[in-house]
Amino acid sequence: MPERLRKLHIDGRTFVWKATIRHVPGEGDCHRGIRLRVWGSGKNGRILQADLLSKSWPGPWGACATDDAYPTLADVRTVIGYGLKHGWDPDARGGFHLLTERDHDWELPGFLLTDRLLDPTAPDPTNRVIHAYEQRTAGATQLDGSAGQGSI
Repeated sequence: MPERLRKLHIDGRTFVWKATIRHVPGEGDCHRGIRLRVWGSGKNGRILQADLLSKSWPGPWGACATDDAYPTLADVRTVIGYGLKHGWDPDARGGFHLLTERDHDWELPGFLLTDRLLDPTAPDPTNRVIHAYEQRTAGATQLDGSAGQGSI
């Protein structure tokens, strides 16, 4: 099945992007990964690439099998904006501008950056996913006012 290229228009410029579902191996488990690639100047322009790691945890039958995380248009727009602010020149010819976990301490609401898809020896993503999940659920508990309240 051919991959679908999507278009996004930002400030009068057309960006073409695709997101490919991958599996990010952890030690004893796996996580859903998305390889996001964006072109801003045709097929010969410099590609922006971000390997995204889903913050979903835990999956009922294993995170790889049941995680349905996928970047939204807002996520892609945010990645493009971040890439442009951090040195991506879409008009340059050839090559990649990589947003890596090692170089960018940055995340989206549903995703972290991961280097595991490029480098199998990169740090295990499991602890980062669990920590991000705990932060998100602790914040949600505080927002809805249920923290510290027992059930009847």
